[in-house]
Amino acid sequence: MKYTETAVRGVWVIEPVVFADTRGYFMEAYKQDDFEQHIGTVCFMQDNESCSSGGVLRGLHYQLAPYSQAKLVRVIQGAVLDVAVDIRRGSPTFGQHVAVELSSENKRQLYISEGFAHGFRVLGEKAVFTYKVNRPYMPAYERGIRYDDPALGIDWRIAAGEEMIVSAKDAEYPLFADAVMNFEYETK
Repeated sequence: MKYTETAVRGVWVIEPVVFADTRGYFMEAYKQDDFEQHIGTVCFMQDNESCSSGGVLRGLHYQLAPYSQAKLVRVIQGAVLDVAVDIRRGSPTFGQHVAVELSSENKRQLYISEGFAHGFRVLGEKAVFTYKVNRPYMPAYERGIRYDDPALGIDWRIAAGEEMIVSAKDAEYPLFADAVMNFEYETK
């Protein structure tokens, strides 16, 4: 696999080697020793999967420490624009984001370390999204930031007149400036 750290430290694009022929394809989606060699030790404890129809935007979600989550995300059907926003106080990229297209065709994955808000928008008719996390979902620690906060400047690739489907909860999250964040940047 090819591991590329983005301009925002803690977010990595991972591109597997795909062996394709007339029968289909084969790839290693996760290899612990390879992952640890490039990124470090992350003890993933749970796999999650969601299916979303076209126009759906989920996010921006995170959990407060000590239940913050690292995620390894990928798309197994369709395509999404995946976004991670740095919410680590003291980080030189605090408030900046990474946006990467993940699809069943490009087979890219995105590793997002703890201290990021995360969301995605479906590009096309439907997407099946899967991800590993290192901590369980804890509703009392769940938080979010408005996906459309102008201060973040995220281009979700929404065409004029295109209808977005956003949950009531996601639409009511606070703006970045008002969000509760308890993450500190570590300079390891």
